[in-house]
Amino acid sequence: MSPLRATAIGFVAVLLWALLALLTVGSAPVPPLQLNAMCFGIGGALGLVWSGATGGLHRLRAVPLRVYLFGTLGLFGYHALYFSALRLAPAAEAGLIAYLWPLLIVVFSGLLPGERLRAGHIVGAVTGFLGAALIISGGSTGFQAAYLPGYGLALVCALFWSGYSIGSRRFGAAPTDSVAVFCIASAVLSVPLHLAFEVTQWPVGTTGWASTVALGLGPVGLAFYVWDIGVKRGDIQMLGTASYAAPLLSTLVLVMAGVTQASWSLAAAAVLVTGGAVIAARASFH
Repeated sequence: MSPLRATAIGFVAVLLWALLALLTVGSAPVPPLQLNAMCFGIGGALGLVWSGATGGLHRLRAVPLRVYLFGTLGLFGYHALYFSALRLAPAAEAGLIAYLWPLLIVVFSGLLPGERLRAGHIVGAVTGFLGAALIISGGSTGFQAAYLPGYGLALVCALFWSGYSIGSRRFGAAPTDSVAVFCIASAVLSVPLHLAFEVTQWPVGTTGWASTVALGLGPVGLAFYVWDIGVKRGDIQMLGTASYAAPLLSTLVLVMAGVTQASWSLAAAAVLVTGGAVIAARASFH
């Protein structure tokens, strides 16, 4: 597979993640941990079928246990936080805060050994967090304390995924087939936690079930496999830059679907969050 083709395959993940907020809203009122179990069950089954069809199941035995533990923690934790945030706060605003993770990855990577934190990283971070501050302040609608828990979880979500992404550099490359195990393990982990802390609620109607299944097949399924191919065999810098488009695309999808009302404050926040990531990324290229 050529690097160009692998990069194009990886970019499919960015497009799928742009649908994550919309499909999460559509899956309501399914509680977060139950949604985790359902979606990762679908995504994991998808991966096992693909791995079996391509003869890749035997490769799973060679993957170290620590890689499985780390991957499971990353996928389970991020999505449990993300689904919870979007249940407690407006989807577009909470989603934009969660999408601070590309910016935070760039900033945190500047603190790694052999890397340097440049002025552009700081400017980008400040710009991105100004966007988050505009969301939390409520923009033209004013401050709304009822949404603070959701916004707080969205920020923890961004910190979690960026920390996970940076920490993953400690591990060697694992076969893409291992992502299926991450998904299945995340689903299994979610079940007892759901039963202990949540009341089971199933999707409502055709829209609810379609959204839940689509989540498992796409943003919480196929996206991880194609992203894995892209970052391992393609141009990782190009993919990293492409991921900065996700918050803008996600917000645009929500507005076009009628879930979120377009406003100047929302547009400004989207530009600030995305622009901050781009500024920080440019600093890393110099």
